[in-house]
Amino acid sequence: MIKITHIAVTGPASLRLTFSDAQAGEVDLSGLIARPGVMVGPLRDSAYFARVFLEEGAPTWPNGFDLAPWALHRDMDAQGLLKPVGQLA
Repeated sequence: MIKITHIAVTGPASLRLTFSDAQAGEVDLSGLIARPGVMVGPLRDSAYFARVFLEEGAPTWPNGFDLAPWALHRDMDAQGLLKPVGQLA
């Protein structure tokens, strides 16, 4: 099962993710957090967005909102955003 092993905030709505299969990349979540909803609303505040942490390998925020690591991996791979860890600039 794919999990995220390291997470870093790289912008007001973007994260650099390292996955358990030694693939990594940066993802922009601005489209996701622009959607209406009680759970994503707080993430529009960049200070709150930066409070992300890993819980059981998933990006999670203090309000309980989380993202499935396998889905992030699948979507990032399909978009060509993933590279082997050693090849990141």
